[in-house]
Amino acid sequence: MPYQKVAFTVAIFVTIFFTLTLGNNISRNLPIGIIDLDNSKYSHEIVEKINSSPCMKVSTIIYSAVDPNTLFYEDKCVTVVVLPKDLEKDRYSQTATNIGVFYDNTNTALTADIRDALNEIVADENLTINGAIEESTGDSISQGMTLNTRNLFNPSNSSSNGESQGFLFFFSSMFFVFATIGMVPRLRIEGKLEEILKKGTLFDILLRLVPYSVILLTALFVGMAILRVANDMVFSGSIILFFVTQIFYISAVGIMSILFGWTAANPGVAASRMILFIPGGFIFGGQSGPLADLLDWVRIGSHFFPLVWEYKFVRDIMMRGAGFWDIANEFGGFLIYIGVLLIVFCYVFLRSRKSALCKINKT
Repeated sequence: MPYQKVAFTVAIFVTIFFTLTLGNNISRNLPIGIIDLDNSKYSHEIVEKINSSPCMKVSTIIYSAVDPNTLFYEDKCVTVVVLPKDLEKDRYSQTATNIGVFYDNTNTALTADIRDALNEIVADENLTINGAIEESTGDSISQGMTLNTRNLFNPSNSSSNGESQGFLFFFSSMFFVFATIGMVPRLRIEGKLEEILKKGTLFDILLRLVPYSVILLTALFVGMAILRVANDMVFSGSIILFFVTQIFYISAVGIMSILFGWTAANPGVAASRMILFIPGGFIFGGQSGPLADLLDWVRIGSHFFPLVWEYKFVRDIMMRGAGFWDIANEFGGFLIYIGVLLIVFCYVFLRSRKSALCKINKT
């Protein structure tokens, strides 16, 4: 394609596509978890005020003491608010009250709007309480309701680890695809693909991914080891569980790489198709910006990109310390995703075999 056509096509596509997908520009209806230990009329009023805020939506309410960490797994919540026991009693007895707030700090920009909104709610409550007391007694209280906050998973508010992890998985996946996406076109040029289609099985192609996969897996863990030693990277979960998810992730990327490169005329043409399924995962996977800023249909559709699943496992296992059962739904969804890729691969392989056998019969 002539460059003048490429330049205008790319400019128009990028501006329209990313305006539609990233045009939200504001966090709305961020999922909030509530641990209501008071379960009183007043605590219900506080919950309603939180839920009525434009940037927050109460997605979970629990009336017993639980570990707040568990509410963050699989991106279920971005903030957990703990309303203490005797909240209503303290309000009417003019006793200072501390409300616990736990923020998911895996992305430092994710909870900025929530912090402002919660501070406004508390300030408004204190003004209301003070106004009522002054009206009835002529006095005011020096302390009312305060927020006792804690930043989870990234207490130092460091953005370097998250960004370094994001680039580690992005660039490693990108060069893995460069090495494997031209595999089928190369076999076709060498005359080996026809032999595989006639006499071999699909495993004759899949097994060619194994050396590249082992190298990528080793490189990822070397990169994470460097981040852990040199940059004090957080790794809170099970390294074995994360290792297992990486095997499935690399397999998914490898299968998708073969599928996208299957019809290319040569490895060079195939390599250009990497842009169709790798960069999108970095853009929509929560590494370049908060997931909450994405529109709902974009967030759902982004699961087409394998890197989106990878970043989910990084956040849950590495940063939040989730176990297998904590991410069972997420992992099950990923297995279905891989199953669909395998079905498509089988279909493409069998269709190509049928086409090759038809050519032989005609000759």
